[in-house]
Amino acid sequence: MAGIFKAYDVRGTYPDQLDESTARAIGLAFRHVLEEDDLACGSTVVVGRDMRASSVPLQRALIDGLCAGGLDVVDVGLVTTPMSYFAVGHLGAAGGIQVTASHNPAAYNGFKLSRHEARPVSGDHGIPLLERLVTEGDLPLAERPGSVRRHDVMPAYGEHLLATLRRPDGARRLRVVVDAANGMGTIYRPLLERAGIELVPLYFELDGTFPNHEANPLKLDNLRDLIAEVKRRGADLGVAFDGDADRAAFVDERGEPVGSDLATALIAGRLLDREGGGVVVYDLRSSRAVAEYVREHGGVPIRERVGHSFIKATLRQHDGLFGGELAGHYYFRANYTADCALMAVFELLGLLWQEDKPLSALVAPLKRYAKSPEINFQVADKEAKIALLAERYADAEIDYLDGITIQYDDWWCNVRPSNTEPYLRLVAEADDDALLQARLEELVGLLGEPIA
Repeated sequence: MAGIFKAYDVRGTYPDQLDESTARAIGLAFRHVLEEDDLACGSTVVVGRDMRASSVPLQRALIDGLCAGGLDVVDVGLVTTPMSYFAVGHLGAAGGIQVTASHNPAAYNGFKLSRHEARPVSGDHGIPLLERLVTEGDLPLAERPGSVRRHDVMPAYGEHLLATLRRPDGARRLRVVVDAANGMGTIYRPLLERAGIELVPLYFELDGTFPNHEANPLKLDNLRDLIAEVKRRGADLGVAFDGDADRAAFVDERGEPVGSDLATALIAGRLLDREGGGVVVYDLRSSRAVAEYVREHGGVPIRERVGHSFIKATLRQHDGLFGGELAGHYYFRANYTADCALMAVFELLGLLWQEDKPLSALVAPLKRYAKSPEINFQVADKEAKIALLAERYADAEIDYLDGITIQYDDWWCNVRPSNTEPYLRLVAEADDDALLQARLEELVGLLGEPIA
């Protein structure tokens, strides 16, 4: 079990790190992770799973533990993680657990846990408490075991999403290539076909071994087939889902990947125009163009640290309209403040129909700065490196919201420790390419050799 309890979820290789006995123990412990306001909704927990072969026995053991702990289970079966979140909110459940390892390779599996209204399980009364309970093993059985019932959430979920799709009368039929990577995005096919597009599906066969490529759209190598097919078919848009379909990456009509921060800005602008303003939360790795664009559309941008629990909490605190992360997560107030990659796809489709311009033309005004990708450094003493940066750039505006952010008028950077790996991660942006390269050389000199 060592190392499987992460900052936001539980994840490890099956069966050596994570097996059925651990799954059952997590089920038994989950009742103690739920809070009073969760249990005020009742004792029902939604459980779903992805397409990995190991998800079947792990879900079975998890459900056994939940019932033994006195919780009733609604088994929603084979679903995307956003569908699982929706089911928690839609059914008024006390919480939910999705059996998935998201974008990780086939050998992995895990659990994404939520409270009522799809609120993330986080903080001291979250994953650390779960780890302690499971590790100590003091998990008494309930006097009354819970029950299990099956529920098909797709009809309600589909109507919920399709209601957000706005296709003007007479709009042309967009050609859209979607790479499901043999992951859970495959089950979105009926909804995509009802969206009034010409769907070009790639790897729409559920296969938890991921025979074609990793289900991680953040890696450029995993977008190569999508890019080639967009170019070959003359498509208007390319979409890549990750393994559990809670993230999406976008490619424009030229086959150029669109940064998720810029996609956040485009979607935010559309929602703000429609709603007449509101709060938009974005992660601090995003381009300065995001906050600028939000203000230009009458919104209030709020910068937040990386991680879904932080973005969701800030959105709820401010009754925010929308949020986005550089990792390709998009959060909607209209969806229990939970991430919903397909809703992001539908908003981009609506924008393409509304503007009747290619995606590259819509993105172009947002390319105001030169920005680096996220660069990783393996560092033994992360705190010492962050202190070194603070000393070197002492004349800058500095904050420690997540790692260290260093800001000047003409450039900025963020260096933050990974939540899951022994890395420091660097993102930098500048007014032009020459300044960016100069600052990157300087930063690399301070941080050490980047890792591939």
